[in-house]
Amino acid sequence: MRKLWTFFLGHWQLLGLTLAVALLWHTDFVLPLRVLTVFLHELSHAITVLATGGEVLSLTLNPNEGGLVMARGGSRFLSLSAGYLGTLVIGSALFLIALRTHWDRTVVGLFGIVTLLVAAFYVRDLFALAFVTGTGLAMLASERYFSLQINDMVLRTIGLTSMIYAPLDIFDDTIARAHLRSDARMLAEEFGGTTMMWGGMWLLISLAAIGLTLRFGLVRPSNIALRGPYLRSR
Repeated sequence: MRKLWTFFLGHWQLLGLTLAVALLWHTDFVLPLRVLTVFLHELSHAITVLATGGEVLSLTLNPNEGGLVMARGGSRFLSLSAGYLGTLVIGSALFLIALRTHWDRTVVGLFGIVTLLVAAFYVRDLFALAFVTGTGLAMLASERYFSLQINDMVLRTIGLTSMIYAPLDIFDDTIARAHLRSDARMLAEEFGGTTMMWGGMWLLISLAAIGLTLRFGLVRPSNIALRGPYLRSR
């Protein structure tokens, strides 16, 4: 009991944030974060295509939490596998950076730059262009004007949302609704196996990755100091 109480005292802010995201998951308050996670999913596809010698033609999002990357060339196996798992890798990395480093402002700024570059080169439809550009500008504004604490919370929130979204999305798209034309369905059609097999593998990998992330990230208290200036000092 004492260990649980000590854990709570050391991580009460993070536990509260997790509870808030979970309770508000299906509300409009969390919708922008869910759409941002879809962007990370599509970005993971795009990065993998480019890294394996292919060409990204376009990236799109819609307010119903859908997205699509049109590409030519590259490793089809890796690019199809990268969506869900890439989202988790990015989310876990942002989460650990927030908890274990002081790179928060730098990473938020880089996130904003990358997002704006994606918008400039690959996004064409109006909603996606507005959302991705707005996200990039908001990230740059956060890096420029807000303190380390605020940027830390930004990364924690994005990372935590991605870590929640990835396994839920994998289960919903590949197991609960295996008939959908998901990444796992296309992987099964092109490389063998079944939608549920690939989805089940990704789900196990994602849960293991989340466990390792939490184990490494929560080895010491994670609370952010509530006192001090929240605007960036000059």
